[in-house]
Amino acid sequence: MKLLLSSILTIVLMAPAVAQNNFSYWQQKVDYKMEIDMDVKTHQYKGKQELVYTNNSPDTLNRVFYHLYFNAFQPGSEMDVRSRTIEDPDGRVADRIAKLMPSEIGFIKPLSLTQDGVALDYEVVGTVLEVSLNKSILPGASTTFKMEWDAQVPLQIRRSGRDNAEGVALSMAQWYPKLAEYDFEGWHADPYIGREFHGVWGDFDVTITIDENYTIGGTGYLQNPAAVGHGYSLPGQKTMKPKKGKYTWHFVAPNVHDFTWAADNEYIHDMITGPNDVELHFFYKDNPEIKENWKNLQAKTAEMMVFFNENIGPYPYKQYSVIQGGDGGMEYGMCTLITGNRKFESLVGVTAHEMAHSWFQFLLATNELKHEWMDEGFTSYISDEAMNVIMKEENPNPHAGSYRGYLYLATSGKEQPQSTQADRYASNRAYGITAYSKGSVFLAQLGYVIGNENLKKTIKRYFKDFAFKHPTPNDFIRVAEKVSGFELGWYLTDWTQTTNTIDYEIKSVVNDGNKTTVTLGRNGLMPMPIDLYVTYEDGSQESFYIPLQMARAEKPNPFPNLTRVVLSDWAWSYPEYVFEINNGKKVRNMMIDASLRMADINPENNIYEEQ
Repeated sequence: MKLLLSSILTIVLMAPAVAQNNFSYWQQKVDYKMEIDMDVKTHQYKGKQELVYTNNSPDTLNRVFYHLYFNAFQPGSEMDVRSRTIEDPDGRVADRIAKLMPSEIGFIKPLSLTQDGVALDYEVVGTVLEVSLNKSILPGASTTFKMEWDAQVPLQIRRSGRDNAEGVALSMAQWYPKLAEYDFEGWHADPYIGREFHGVWGDFDVTITIDENYTIGGTGYLQNPAAVGHGYSLPGQKTMKPKKGKYTWHFVAPNVHDFTWAADNEYIHDMITGPNDVELHFFYKDNPEIKENWKNLQAKTAEMMVFFNENIGPYPYKQYSVIQGGDGGMEYGMCTLITGNRKFESLVGVTAHEMAHSWFQFLLATNELKHEWMDEGFTSYISDEAMNVIMKEENPNPHAGSYRGYLYLATSGKEQPQSTQADRYASNRAYGITAYSKGSVFLAQLGYVIGNENLKKTIKRYFKDFAFKHPTPNDFIRVAEKVSGFELGWYLTDWTQTTNTIDYEIKSVVNDGNKTTVTLGRNGLMPMPIDLYVTYEDGSQESFYIPLQMARAEKPNPFPNLTRVVLSDWAWSYPEYVFEINNGKKVRNMMIDASLRMADINPENNIYEEQ
């Protein structure tokens, strides 16, 4: 009996380790074929979908889930109630969903669903379709689902919908039954409450039949430009007459995790050739007040793509479309929807941000509900860098606004950790600052820790290693460690999983003849290495670098023209650090982090001035 119990105990104790380590990275695959017939008068459409799902996981799947995002735009939905009960509602939503009439709501109603030809049982639960399978999907196996559905496009409220504030007819984002993602954490069948998205990589083949006067732009490559005529024929191609007043547009999109389109009967369509022969398309309303800005935007968009190619990695597709639509700016596969009635600088800025999302979220497809800061924060960082160059802003710290936003939140008493699920923030303001500002500071401050050149190399290596995958925060920080030689687990933990703050100070500077004794203090819980810049009375300058012991590395001198003295490491648990300057010079002033890249919540005590 003892031997049997011992054997059982050994198996039980070993099982979790085996389960966690017996497979390497994997991701699911889903290929869509869809046919859509849109009635632009009723704003309703019929859909047919054939979906081939490949289970690349080590798990047997007995059920699947679909997202039915349009169902959020109904009175009483989770999005509606959350918007009316959160302390600071998004003004674009507020109580607008609650006031929708039956002809204005959104819905996706499945009419039939089969697996390999056999009907399935399913239940619509808000914005999620719960499906019980007749046949389990084994590891490595594929299965085919077929669905027919009816849908109604909601009045434009958030991201997608009809008749937006600028008069765009159809902004078709999150418009189809979308299979939920299953990964090493299980199913991600999250309801659509307000935040963003997560999807399965695959190939899309989509046909959209719509009124002949409408022009479509969006994800993928148009297969039949000659056949659709209006606004889209290429030089030398014959335009075919529509059938029954409608054209059928055929798009193919390889290796994407979403498909979006927009349509309007007043779109102007321009196209220029961007870097690496990528076609840059522009769809905007025929409005004299915005036409000049949209024309001037086109060359800037090409410059942006060059910048992102050089600073992240090469854009892998052959088209990208900037489309007037939506409710502000939102990124999608090979395209963005943006509002277009803007000043030129704003139009360039929103395009820069949304285009940058093609790298940070669309190609590096993090789960936006769990790691929203990797999406919005990394995008904010690189788009601010791009704007500083392309618009010749010449700002020594283009991320200063992000630092201000973070410092406001960190001292407000309302901060939540960045690891908070995106819908679970107590306020929209806390979510926005955490995702955008604190996420951007994560990168900018990492440059302070490991050196800016190492940060640039990290971003490029991260893209190279994880494009077309679903990277996690740990994946990114491991890349940074490999590039820089630093140990960075402490940085990821404190910055993203806690609300610990950084607060260092110059406590005292005592001059005694040829010797100056400097005492620094750590008041915050989050550790950092220290750059201390000193100016002497004779006008000369010098820097002192105090490495953080737990980082186990030293960064290059950020200012090579300035003499730097590397001091002994500072271990985190010691609240004070004392060192001596023995060069016989008298200190005039000194400052911790003159670059202002360390997000110290109390910068006033980082400066010493001789009295």
